[in-house]
Amino acid sequence: MAVTRLTIRVRPGAASTRVGGAYGEALAVAVRPRAAEGKATEAALVAVAEALGVRRRDVRLISGAKSRTKVLEVSGSDGLDERVRVLRGRASR
Repeated sequence: MAVTRLTIRVRPGAASTRVGGAYGEALAVAVRPRAAEGKATEAALVAVAEALGVRRRDVRLISGAKSRTKVLEVSGSDGLDERVRVLRGRASR
């Protein structure tokens, strides 16, 4: 099982939840919930798991619980790095 470290940049309060595009070196993640009581963080972890095709329990927050920039550890099948590269290249619309 492959394990990948991933930096994401969360934009809480977006009109819709979406994963794609880049914010510097980070993967851009927009989520509907506002940044209160960890709701935006949890929504971002769920969105990343769905976008990468892994279970939510395979996505673990390493750092950035109260920051828009977060570091995640994602466990999954081989090809995870390629899926992340594809998402970074996709513009978030």
